[in-house]
Amino acid sequence: MNITDVSSFNDLLALPVVEQLTGYAGNLLSGLVIIILGFWFSGRISSIIRTRLSRIKSVDATLSPVIASVIRYIILLITFVAGLGSFGIETTSIIAVIGAAGLAVGLALQGTLSNVAAGVMLLFLRPFKVGDWMETGTVSGTVNEIGLFSTIINTFDNIYISVPNSSIWGSIIINHSKYNTRRMDLDIGISYETDLDYAEKTLMALVSDDRVLAEPAPQFLVVAYADSAITVRLRLYANVDSYFPLFWDMMRQIKPALDNAGISIPYPQRDVRLIDPSASNPD
Repeated sequence: MNITDVSSFNDLLALPVVEQLTGYAGNLLSGLVIIILGFWFSGRISSIIRTRLSRIKSVDATLSPVIASVIRYIILLITFVAGLGSFGIETTSIIAVIGAAGLAVGLALQGTLSNVAAGVMLLFLRPFKVGDWMETGTVSGTVNEIGLFSTIINTFDNIYISVPNSSIWGSIIINHSKYNTRRMDLDIGISYETDLDYAEKTLMALVSDDRVLAEPAPQFLVVAYADSAITVRLRLYANVDSYFPLFWDMMRQIKPALDNAGISIPYPQRDVRLIDPSASNPD
């Protein structure tokens, strides 16, 4: 049929060009619908999975957001391929292009991929988990989230820090929350005139606090004979959750306890002796 022979709307729709355009429009519309629904569905499924996993006690809080994110990206990838397929593009070609593009992107984003690899190692080896107090490099704080690319840490002065996973994996990791108990060493300087047994009795009276663990038993140790004082150490153990409140309370109580017992905390001092040169010369 020639375009000059068109006499009605039905004849117009019967034109080959119009038929092709109509088919393309239908494919485009269906592809857009698939992609839009895929984005919505992936977000919805990710949210449901995260919520369900958070309710399961056997699943660590660290893994829930990561599993949800991985599933979301998988759904988005399938949606993208299906959407392009509805446009009339061969899916085998799409997969080949995605593979080649993935290789090129991988070479260009080696640093980013190293963060992903480090994130996977952190998630499976689990040197720390969400809620732990940890140190890495110059950063110290509570772990808020462990992602594929970075780990979110909140410092004790309420500062938000995002640390690349590769930086954490390549550094020393100190996890203060790994064990339930922690040792506390309090070093105090007392004067040389002090009786050590009396000092021990005075300081050991402070460990009657309920937050001090009975096992391992608290200890009074003499650790050094310094220039101006004898350095003694009060060693005790406490639960991690009560460590710092107990530490500050003990530091506050030590001086009043020594003052009440008449034990002085000496400050550095030096005896200077002057020799008169004329004393050695009777003439």
